[in-house]
Amino acid sequence: MQSLNPSSGISLKSLIRKTTPPPGQTHRFDPVRFVIQCGYRSDSTNTSASTVNTNGAPTSYNFAGHVGSSRADWQSSCAILASKVVSQQQDTEKTGGAGDITVVNGHKTLDLVPIDNLPKPLTITDLSPAPMHGSQMRVAYQGVPGAYSEAAAGKAYPNCEAIPCDQFEVAFQAVELWIADRAVLPVENSLGGSIHRNYDLLLRHRLHIVGEVQLPVHHCLLALPGVRKEYLTRVISHPQALAQCELTLTKLGLNVSREAVDDTAGAAEYIAANNLRDTAAIASARAAELYGLQILAEGIQDDSSNVTRFVMLARDPIIPRTDRPFKTSIVFAHDKGTSVLFKVLSAFAFRNISLTKIESRPHRNRPIRLVDDANVGTAKHFEYMFYVDFEASMADVRAQNALAEVQEFTSFLRVLGSYPMDMTPWCPSREE
Repeated sequence: MQSLNPSSGISLKSLIRKTTPPPGQTHRFDPVRFVIQCGYRSDSTNTSASTVNTNGAPTSYNFAGHVGSSRADWQSSCAILASKVVSQQQDTEKTGGAGDITVVNGHKTLDLVPIDNLPKPLTITDLSPAPMHGSQMRVAYQGVPGAYSEAAAGKAYPNCEAIPCDQFEVAFQAVELWIADRAVLPVENSLGGSIHRNYDLLLRHRLHIVGEVQLPVHHCLLALPGVRKEYLTRVISHPQALAQCELTLTKLGLNVSREAVDDTAGAAEYIAANNLRDTAAIASARAAELYGLQILAEGIQDDSSNVTRFVMLARDPIIPRTDRPFKTSIVFAHDKGTSVLFKVLSAFAFRNISLTKIESRPHRNRPIRLVDDANVGTAKHFEYMFYVDFEASMADVRAQNALAEVQEFTSFLRVLGSYPMDMTPWCPSREE
């Protein structure tokens, strides 16, 4: 992906073009008073640009990832995706059936619950062609059934059809290719911090944030039926889950090694599928139910205030409103030193707009900047992209004026979405 700046020789306004929506569809956007433009070029052949017109006229959007109506378009798009995204597959070997061991830790073994009928994670090879859509919302998430992301998808869209994906990238692509209507992906945890991979993908793809959901996380220690804690030698889970339970595992007196896997529910599935009787997983209580595991300990997170924030992604943005609390997410870059960051933040402070998050990520295309103009010095600085969330709707005049001022100091600015805040009550861990 390449972000445009004034030195690139390409006019930002030259990228803005009006497109005619498909038959039977209309794009509705409220006019605002300033210009926000960005150029975007991905590794594929799709290009997109978005803007808000200065004369108050509604603006048309051309979204990247839109797939043509012919089967040839589908096959071409999926061929491009397959060449760019490599799914990580892990081949496992069976360690023996339950019949090989009659007694474990003094208890008779129990038959495992069959898991072959559970939906398998969507991979990049499944992204062609799109199935027929019904009236039920199809929501993509990363992981396997029983993952916390699946629970977040159900909270965001009750009665939806949850579609498991093996990678965050695949969840983005599933929405872009109309395989799914929405994606629900984590962006930060109250204990583990930001999920940087999804911040990078937000910039790489042209999806829009249309909502957020906060999910309390209750970790459980799971093992096969009949296995006792004192005979465990290994605990597997997602790296963040392992970090969130480190102190509790020590307090339980477990002398075990910690090994990271792709997701929490996947760890439970792996133990059940391979009949691992010396290994436990950190996952949800629902994962224990799905994969026939017993709960050795419940609520094992080190801090009861363990919450993960997810964002809901869609192909089209929603129309901002002012009748309820809204949040807006933006990303910007600048190339004039650290003093510009202060000016950008002041644009919000002077208008009494609260910032809820600021995250910096190295600029992929220009990671290093020389200190002197002659390019002969040895001192270098990283170039950064800044992600900012603030509590205001894009329909609010204060937010419009703030972004108009921010645009004067930045070389790149993009609105990721303006969406309702999650105002649902939160309760601490059930262990208390």
